[in-house]
Amino acid sequence: MVVQLKDDAVVKRINAMVERIDGMKAHDHYYYNQPVSELSGGSRVIVKGREMGMYASYSYLGLIGHPRINKAAKDAIDKYGTGTHGVRTLAGTLEVHNELEETIANFRNTEGAITYSSGYVTNLTVISTLMGRDDYVISDKLNHASIVDGCLMSGSKFVRFRHNDMDHLEQRLQQAPSDVAKLVVADAVFSMDGDVIDFPRLVELSKKYGAWLMIDEAHSLGVLGETGCGIEEHFDMPGTVDIKMGTLSKTIPSVGGYVAGSEDMMTYLRHTSRAYIFSAALPPAQAAAANEAFKIIQDEPWRVEKLRANADQFINGLKNYGFDTLQTETAIVPVVCGKDEVAYELTRQAQQKDVFVLPVVSPAVPEKLARLRATVTAAHETEDIDYAMSVIAEAGKAMGVLN
Repeated sequence: MVVQLKDDAVVKRINAMVERIDGMKAHDHYYYNQPVSELSGGSRVIVKGREMGMYASYSYLGLIGHPRINKAAKDAIDKYGTGTHGVRTLAGTLEVHNELEETIANFRNTEGAITYSSGYVTNLTVISTLMGRDDYVISDKLNHASIVDGCLMSGSKFVRFRHNDMDHLEQRLQQAPSDVAKLVVADAVFSMDGDVIDFPRLVELSKKYGAWLMIDEAHSLGVLGETGCGIEEHFDMPGTVDIKMGTLSKTIPSVGGYVAGSEDMMTYLRHTSRAYIFSAALPPAQAAAANEAFKIIQDEPWRVEKLRANADQFINGLKNYGFDTLQTETAIVPVVCGKDEVAYELTRQAQQKDVFVLPVVSPAVPEKLARLRATVTAAHETEDIDYAMSVIAEAGKAMGVLN
Protein backbone atom coordinates (compact mmCIF):
# COMPACT_ATOMS: atom_id res chain seq x y z
CA MET A 1 0.00 0.00 0.00
CA VAL A 2 1.32 3.45 -0.97
CA VAL A 3 1.11 6.10 1.73
CA GLN A 4 0.71 9.58 0.28
CA LEU A 5 2.07 12.42 2.41
CA LYS A 6 0.18 15.72 2.45
CA ASP A 7 3.20 17.52 1.03
CA ASP A 8 3.92 14.85 -1.59
CA ALA A 9 4.89 16.52 -4.90
CA VAL A 10 2.66 14.21 -6.92
CA VAL A 11 -0.37 15.07 -4.80
CA LYS A 12 0.38 18.78 -5.20
CA ARG A 13 0.52 18.48 -8.97
CA ILE A 14 -2.74 16.56 -9.10
CA ASN A 15 -4.50 18.98 -6.77
CA ALA A 16 -3.32 22.02 -8.73
CA MET A 17 -4.75 20.66 -11.96
CA VAL A 18 -8.01 19.51 -10.36
CA GLU A 19 -8.49 22.98 -8.83
CA ARG A 20 -7.85 24.62 -12.19
CA ILE A 21 -10.38 22.39 -13.95
CA ASP A 22 -12.96 22.84 -11.17
CA GLY A 23 -12.60 26.61 -11.49
CA MET A 24 -13.16 26.46 -15.24
CA LYS A 25 -16.25 24.30 -14.81
CA ALA A 26 -17.66 26.64 -12.17
CA HIS A 27 -17.58 29.50 -14.71
CA ASP A 28 -18.92 27.35 -17.58
CA HIS A 29 -15.54 27.61 -19.27
CA TYR A 30 -14.61 23.93 -19.56
CA TYR A 31 -14.92 22.93 -23.21
CA TYR A 32 -12.48 20.03 -23.46
CA ASN A 33 -13.35 16.35 -23.88
CA GLN A 34 -16.85 17.13 -25.11
CA PRO A 35 -18.41 13.92 -26.49
CA VAL A 36 -19.27 14.22 -30.16
CA SER A 37 -22.24 12.16 -31.29
CA GLU A 38 -21.90 12.71 -35.04
CA LEU A 39 -19.34 13.99 -37.58
CA SER A 40 -20.11 15.16 -41.08
CA GLY A 41 -17.16 15.47 -43.45
CA GLY A 42 -15.20 17.85 -41.28
CA SER A 43 -17.66 20.75 -41.55
CA ARG A 44 -20.52 19.87 -39.16
CA VAL A 45 -20.66 18.22 -35.76
CA ILE A 46 -23.36 17.30 -33.26
CA VAL A 47 -22.51 17.90 -29.60
CA LYS A 48 -25.04 17.56 -26.79
CA GLY A 49 -27.82 17.26 -29.33
CA ARG A 50 -26.92 20.50 -31.14
CA GLU A 51 -25.56 20.76 -34.67
CA MET A 52 -22.66 23.17 -35.04
CA GLY A 53 -20.23 24.26 -37.69
CA MET A 54 -16.96 22.44 -37.00
CA TYR A 55 -13.91 24.72 -36.75
CA ALA A 56 -11.64 22.52 -34.67
CA SER A 57 -11.14 19.59 -37.04
CA TYR A 58 -7.91 18.26 -38.54
CA SER A 59 -9.86 16.73 -41.45
CA TYR A 60 -8.30 19.31 -43.73
CA LEU A 61 -9.52 17.77 -46.98
CA GLY A 62 -12.92 16.79 -45.59
CA LEU A 63 -12.32 13.07 -46.07
CA ILE A 64 -14.15 11.88 -42.94
CA GLY A 65 -17.04 9.70 -44.05
CA HIS A 66 -15.90 9.47 -47.68
CA PRO A 67 -17.75 6.46 -49.14
CA ARG A 68 -14.62 4.94 -50.67
CA ILE A 69 -12.80 5.11 -47.36
CA ASN A 70 -15.73 3.69 -45.41
CA LYS A 71 -16.05 0.83 -47.88
CA ALA A 72 -12.33 0.04 -47.68
CA ALA A 73 -12.54 -0.14 -43.88
CA LYS A 74 -15.64 -2.36 -43.95
CA ASP A 75 -14.11 -4.69 -46.53
CA ALA A 76 -10.98 -5.03 -44.40
CA ILE A 77 -13.05 -6.05 -41.38
CA ASP A 78 -14.87 -8.64 -43.48
CA LYS A 79 -11.55 -10.03 -44.69
CA TYR A 80 -9.33 -9.78 -41.59
CA GLY A 81 -11.58 -9.10 -38.60
CA THR A 82 -10.92 -6.30 -36.13
CA GLY A 83 -7.42 -7.08 -34.85
CA THR A 84 -4.00 -8.28 -35.93
CA HIS A 85 -3.13 -10.91 -33.31
CA GLY A 86 0.22 -9.38 -32.42
CA VAL A 87 3.21 -7.23 -33.26
CA ARG A 88 4.33 -6.65 -36.83
CA THR A 89 7.62 -8.56 -36.48
CA LEU A 90 5.88 -11.79 -35.50
CA ALA A 91 2.26 -12.57 -36.46
CA GLY A 92 0.89 -9.05 -36.82
CA THR A 93 1.81 -8.09 -40.38
CA LEU A 94 -1.10 -8.30 -42.84
CA GLU A 95 -1.06 -7.73 -46.57
CA VAL A 96 -2.94 -4.48 -46.03
CA HIS A 97 -0.08 -3.13 -43.88
CA ASN A 98 2.42 -3.74 -46.66
CA GLU A 99 0.04 -2.19 -49.19
CA LEU A 100 -0.35 0.93 -47.04
CA GLU A 101 3.39 1.35 -46.59
CA GLU A 102 3.98 0.97 -50.32
CA THR A 103 1.30 3.60 -50.98
CA ILE A 104 2.92 5.99 -48.50
CA ALA A 105 6.37 5.48 -50.01
CA ASN A 106 5.02 6.20 -53.49
CA PHE A 107 3.11 9.25 -52.28
CA ARG A 108 6.16 10.63 -50.43
CA ASN A 109 8.56 9.62 -53.24
CA THR A 110 10.77 7.48 -51.00
CA GLU A 111 12.15 3.95 -51.16
CA GLY A 112 10.17 2.74 -48.18
CA ALA A 113 7.89 3.58 -45.25
CA ILE A 114 6.88 2.19 -41.86
CA THR A 115 3.63 2.72 -39.97
CA TYR A 116 3.25 3.01 -36.20
CA SER A 117 0.31 3.11 -33.80
CA SER A 118 0.24 6.93 -33.50
CA GLY A 119 1.98 10.06 -34.68
CA TYR A 120 3.26 10.71 -31.17
CA VAL A 121 4.82 7.25 -31.00
CA THR A 122 6.36 7.71 -34.46
CA ASN A 123 8.34 10.79 -33.47
CA LEU A 124 9.25 9.30 -30.12
CA THR A 125 10.63 6.05 -31.50
CA VAL A 126 12.24 7.28 -34.73
CA ILE A 127 14.28 10.03 -33.09
CA SER A 128 15.28 7.96 -30.06
CA THR A 129 16.23 4.98 -32.25
CA LEU A 130 18.30 6.87 -34.81
CA MET A 131 20.09 9.20 -32.40
CA GLY A 132 22.28 8.30 -29.44
CA ARG A 133 24.24 9.63 -26.50
CA ASP A 134 27.12 11.23 -28.42
CA ASP A 135 24.91 12.82 -31.10
CA TYR A 136 23.33 16.26 -31.44
CA VAL A 137 19.62 16.89 -32.03
CA ILE A 138 18.69 20.44 -32.98
CA SER A 139 15.00 21.31 -32.81
CA ASP A 140 12.82 24.35 -33.51
CA LYS A 141 11.57 25.80 -30.22
CA LEU A 142 7.90 25.40 -31.23
CA ASN A 143 8.12 21.78 -32.42
CA HIS A 144 5.42 19.38 -31.31
CA ALA A 145 5.73 17.75 -27.89
CA SER A 146 6.29 14.34 -29.50
CA ILE A 147 9.45 15.66 -31.16
CA VAL A 148 10.67 17.13 -27.89
CA ASP A 149 10.04 13.87 -26.05
CA GLY A 150 11.80 11.87 -28.76
CA CYS A 151 14.83 14.15 -28.51
CA LEU A 152 14.93 13.79 -24.73
CA MET A 153 14.45 10.04 -24.89
CA SER A 154 17.34 9.65 -27.35
CA GLY A 155 19.85 10.79 -24.72
CA SER A 156 21.49 13.00 -27.33
CA LYS A 157 22.73 16.51 -26.75
CA PHE A 158 19.42 18.32 -27.23
CA VAL A 159 19.47 21.99 -28.21
CA ARG A 160 16.79 24.26 -29.61
CA PHE A 161 16.85 27.20 -31.97
CA ARG A 162 14.50 30.16 -31.82
CA HIS A 163 11.32 29.60 -33.79
CA ASN A 164 11.98 29.78 -37.53
CA ASP A 165 15.22 31.70 -36.86
CA MET A 166 17.68 30.26 -39.36
CA ASP A 167 20.57 32.41 -38.17
CA HIS A 168 20.15 30.93 -34.71
CA LEU A 169 19.96 27.45 -36.21
CA GLU A 170 23.28 28.04 -37.92
CA GLN A 171 24.81 29.09 -34.60
CA ARG A 172 23.57 25.86 -33.05
CA LEU A 173 25.03 23.82 -35.90
CA GLN A 174 28.37 25.61 -35.56
CA GLN A 175 28.44 24.74 -31.85
CA ALA A 176 28.15 21.01 -32.56
CA PRO A 177 31.43 19.09 -33.03
CA SER A 178 32.13 18.29 -36.65
CA ASP A 179 32.69 14.59 -35.99
CA VAL A 180 29.31 13.76 -34.40
CA ALA A 181 26.00 12.78 -35.97
CA LYS A 182 23.59 15.72 -36.15
CA LEU A 183 19.84 15.78 -36.70
CA VAL A 184 17.86 18.92 -37.51
CA VAL A 185 14.15 18.38 -36.90
CA ALA A 186 11.19 20.70 -37.44
CA ASP A 187 7.47 20.78 -38.10
CA ALA A 188 6.54 21.71 -41.65
CA VAL A 189 3.42 23.53 -40.41
CA PHE A 190 3.37 24.48 -36.74
CA SER A 191 0.31 23.13 -34.99
CA MET A 192 -0.46 26.12 -32.77
CA ASP A 193 0.50 29.03 -35.04
CA GLY A 194 -0.21 27.68 -38.53
CA ASP A 195 2.98 29.11 -40.02
CA VAL A 196 5.40 27.27 -42.31
CA ILE A 197 9.06 26.52 -41.59
CA ASP A 198 11.65 28.39 -43.67
CA PHE A 199 12.31 25.21 -45.59
CA PRO A 200 14.80 26.39 -48.25
CA ARG A 201 17.14 27.80 -45.61
CA LEU A 202 16.63 24.78 -43.38
CA VAL A 203 17.73 22.47 -46.20
CA GLU A 204 20.68 24.69 -47.06
CA LEU A 205 22.01 24.70 -43.50
CA SER A 206 21.47 20.99 -42.96
CA LYS A 207 23.51 20.22 -46.06
CA LYS A 208 26.18 22.78 -45.22
CA TYR A 209 26.85 21.25 -41.81
CA GLY A 210 26.29 17.60 -42.71
CA ALA A 211 23.16 17.16 -40.60
CA TRP A 212 20.31 14.75 -41.19
CA LEU A 213 17.02 16.54 -41.82
CA MET A 214 13.72 15.27 -40.39
CA ILE A 215 10.41 17.01 -41.12
CA ASP A 216 7.12 16.37 -39.31
CA GLU A 217 4.35 16.77 -41.89
CA ALA A 218 1.40 16.09 -39.59
CA HIS A 219 -0.30 19.36 -40.57
CA SER A 220 1.11 19.82 -44.09
CA LEU A 221 0.02 16.63 -45.86
CA GLY A 222 -2.93 17.60 -48.05
CA VAL A 223 -2.32 21.24 -47.15
CA LEU A 224 0.98 22.25 -48.75
CA GLY A 225 1.93 21.72 -52.36
CA GLU A 226 -0.10 21.91 -55.53
CA THR A 227 -1.37 18.35 -55.09
CA GLY A 228 -1.09 18.24 -51.29
CA CYS A 229 2.11 16.17 -51.20
CA GLY A 230 3.73 18.40 -48.61
CA ILE A 231 6.54 20.83 -48.05
CA GLU A 232 8.96 19.56 -50.70
CA GLU A 233 6.30 20.07 -53.35
CA HIS A 234 5.32 23.44 -51.86
CA PHE A 235 8.85 24.78 -52.36
CA ASP A 236 9.62 22.68 -55.47
CA MET A 237 12.51 20.99 -53.68
CA PRO A 238 11.99 17.24 -54.19
CA GLY A 239 14.22 14.73 -52.43
CA THR A 240 15.64 17.18 -49.87
CA VAL A 241 14.28 15.60 -46.66
CA ASP A 242 16.06 12.55 -45.23
CA ILE A 243 13.35 11.48 -42.77
CA LYS A 244 9.73 12.21 -43.67
CA MET A 245 7.31 11.81 -40.79
CA GLY A 246 3.54 12.14 -40.89
CA THR A 247 0.30 11.08 -39.25
CA LEU A 248 -2.68 9.03 -40.38
CA SER A 249 -5.19 10.85 -38.17
CA LYS A 250 -5.52 14.35 -39.62
CA THR A 251 -5.85 14.80 -43.37
CA ILE A 252 -5.88 11.00 -43.49
CA PRO A 253 -9.03 10.03 -41.52
CA SER A 254 -7.67 7.02 -39.70
CA VAL A 255 -5.20 6.53 -36.86
CA GLY A 256 -1.44 6.03 -36.63
CA GLY A 257 1.75 7.58 -37.88
CA TYR A 258 4.44 6.83 -40.42
CA VAL A 259 8.02 7.53 -41.35
CA ALA A 260 9.31 7.38 -44.92
CA GLY A 261 12.87 7.34 -46.19
CA SER A 262 15.57 5.11 -47.61
CA GLU A 263 15.03 1.36 -47.67
CA ASP A 264 18.13 0.83 -45.52
CA MET A 265 16.78 3.18 -42.85
CA MET A 266 13.41 1.43 -42.90
CA THR A 267 15.12 -1.95 -42.48
CA TYR A 268 17.06 -0.58 -39.53
CA LEU A 269 13.94 0.83 -37.87
CA ARG A 270 11.95 -2.37 -38.38
CA HIS A 271 14.55 -4.29 -36.41
CA THR A 272 15.53 -1.75 -33.75
CA SER A 273 12.69 0.69 -32.98
CA ARG A 274 10.86 -0.44 -29.86
CA ALA A 275 7.50 0.95 -30.94
CA TYR A 276 7.58 -1.31 -34.00
CA ILE A 277 8.91 -4.40 -32.26
CA PHE A 278 6.78 -4.22 -29.11
CA SER A 279 3.50 -2.58 -30.24
CA ALA A 280 0.54 -4.25 -31.90
CA ALA A 281 0.00 -3.46 -35.56
CA LEU A 282 -2.60 -1.03 -36.85
CA PRO A 283 -6.09 -2.58 -36.96
CA PRO A 284 -6.82 -3.74 -40.53
CA ALA A 285 -9.78 -1.39 -40.99
CA GLN A 286 -7.63 1.61 -40.09
CA ALA A 287 -4.80 0.54 -42.38
CA ALA A 288 -7.21 0.03 -45.28
CA ALA A 289 -8.91 3.38 -44.63
CA ALA A 290 -5.57 5.20 -44.65
CA ASN A 291 -4.48 3.41 -47.81
CA GLU A 292 -7.63 4.49 -49.67
CA ALA A 293 -7.37 8.06 -48.39
CA PHE A 294 -3.96 8.59 -49.99
CA LYS A 295 -5.41 7.44 -53.31
CA ILE A 296 -8.37 9.83 -53.01
CA ILE A 297 -6.06 12.80 -52.50
CA GLN A 298 -4.54 12.04 -55.88
CA ASP A 299 -7.90 11.27 -57.52
CA GLU A 300 -9.70 14.38 -56.22
CA PRO A 301 -7.25 17.32 -56.49
CA TRP A 302 -10.11 19.82 -56.17
CA ARG A 303 -10.02 19.24 -52.42
CA VAL A 304 -6.55 20.77 -52.07
CA GLU A 305 -7.58 23.77 -54.17
CA LYS A 306 -10.74 24.34 -52.15
CA LEU A 307 -8.92 24.06 -48.84
CA ARG A 308 -6.47 26.71 -49.96
CA ALA A 309 -9.29 29.05 -50.99
CA ASN A 310 -11.14 28.46 -47.72
CA ALA A 311 -8.01 29.11 -45.65
CA ASP A 312 -7.38 32.38 -47.51
CA GLN A 313 -10.98 33.46 -46.91
CA PHE A 314 -10.79 32.62 -43.21
CA ILE A 315 -7.41 34.24 -42.55
CA ASN A 316 -8.09 37.42 -44.52
CA GLY A 317 -11.62 37.75 -43.15
CA LEU A 318 -10.51 37.50 -39.51
CA LYS A 319 -7.68 39.96 -40.15
CA ASN A 320 -10.16 42.40 -41.70
CA TYR A 321 -12.25 42.18 -38.54
CA GLY A 322 -9.11 43.19 -36.64
CA PHE A 323 -7.97 39.88 -35.13
CA ASP A 324 -4.32 38.96 -34.70
CA THR A 325 -3.80 35.66 -36.52
CA LEU A 326 0.00 35.67 -36.06
CA GLN A 327 1.95 34.45 -39.11
CA THR A 328 -0.41 31.71 -40.26
CA GLU A 329 -0.70 30.90 -43.96
CA THR A 330 -2.45 27.54 -43.67
CA ALA A 331 -5.73 25.99 -42.52
CA ILE A 332 -4.69 26.44 -38.86
CA VAL A 333 -5.78 29.95 -37.88
CA PRO A 334 -4.96 31.21 -34.38
CA VAL A 335 -7.37 33.88 -33.15
CA VAL A 336 -5.33 35.56 -30.43
CA CYS A 337 -7.37 36.52 -27.36
CA GLY A 338 -4.69 37.38 -24.79
CA LYS A 339 -5.74 36.08 -21.40
CA ASP A 340 -6.88 32.51 -20.82
CA GLU A 341 -10.24 33.64 -19.44
CA VAL A 342 -10.97 35.67 -22.59
CA ALA A 343 -10.31 32.61 -24.78
CA TYR A 344 -12.67 30.55 -22.61
CA GLU A 345 -15.43 33.14 -22.83
CA LEU A 346 -15.04 33.57 -26.59
CA THR A 347 -15.38 29.82 -26.92
CA ARG A 348 -18.55 29.85 -24.81
CA GLN A 349 -20.14 32.62 -26.84
CA ALA A 350 -19.18 31.02 -30.16
CA GLN A 351 -20.54 27.61 -29.22
CA GLN A 352 -23.77 29.20 -28.00
CA LYS A 353 -24.26 30.35 -31.60
CA ASP A 354 -23.33 26.94 -33.03
CA VAL A 355 -19.73 27.61 -34.02
CA PHE A 356 -17.61 24.81 -32.60
CA VAL A 357 -14.20 26.29 -31.73
CA LEU A 358 -11.92 25.46 -28.84
CA PRO A 359 -9.51 27.46 -26.67
CA VAL A 360 -5.77 26.85 -26.37
CA VAL A 361 -4.19 28.37 -23.28
CA SER A 362 -0.97 28.25 -21.26
CA PRO A 363 1.15 26.20 -20.93
CA ALA A 364 0.32 24.87 -24.42
CA VAL A 365 1.00 28.40 -25.69
CA PRO A 366 2.84 31.29 -23.99
CA GLU A 367 1.00 33.32 -21.38
CA LYS A 368 -0.90 36.29 -22.83
CA LEU A 369 -1.13 34.47 -26.17
CA ALA A 370 -4.21 32.36 -25.39
CA ARG A 371 -6.26 31.83 -28.50
CA LEU A 372 -9.01 30.12 -30.36
CA ARG A 373 -7.13 27.60 -32.48
CA ALA A 374 -9.57 27.58 -35.35
CA THR A 375 -9.32 25.45 -38.48
CA VAL A 376 -11.08 25.26 -41.81
CA THR A 377 -11.41 22.32 -44.18
CA ALA A 378 -12.25 21.67 -47.81
CA ALA A 379 -15.73 20.69 -46.64
CA HIS A 380 -16.68 24.22 -45.55
CA GLU A 381 -18.72 26.44 -47.84
CA THR A 382 -18.11 30.15 -48.29
CA GLU A 383 -21.29 31.17 -46.48
CA ASP A 384 -20.46 28.87 -43.55
CA ILE A 385 -17.08 30.53 -43.11
CA ASP A 386 -18.66 33.99 -43.31
CA TYR A 387 -21.10 33.06 -40.54
CA ALA A 388 -18.38 31.62 -38.30
CA MET A 389 -16.24 34.74 -38.70
CA SER A 390 -19.16 37.03 -37.86
CA VAL A 391 -19.92 35.05 -34.69
CA ILE A 392 -16.29 35.10 -33.57
CA ALA A 393 -16.06 38.82 -34.32
CA GLU A 394 -19.21 39.59 -32.34
CA ALA A 395 -17.79 37.69 -29.36
CA GLY A 396 -14.44 39.46 -29.81
CA LYS A 397 -16.13 42.86 -29.63
CA ALA A 398 -18.12 41.85 -26.55
CA MET A 399 -14.93 40.76 -24.80
CA GLY A 400 -12.86 43.77 -25.79
CA VAL A 401 -10.53 41.85 -28.10
CA LEU A 402 -11.76 44.02 -30.96
CA ASN A 403 -12.55 47.71 -30.81
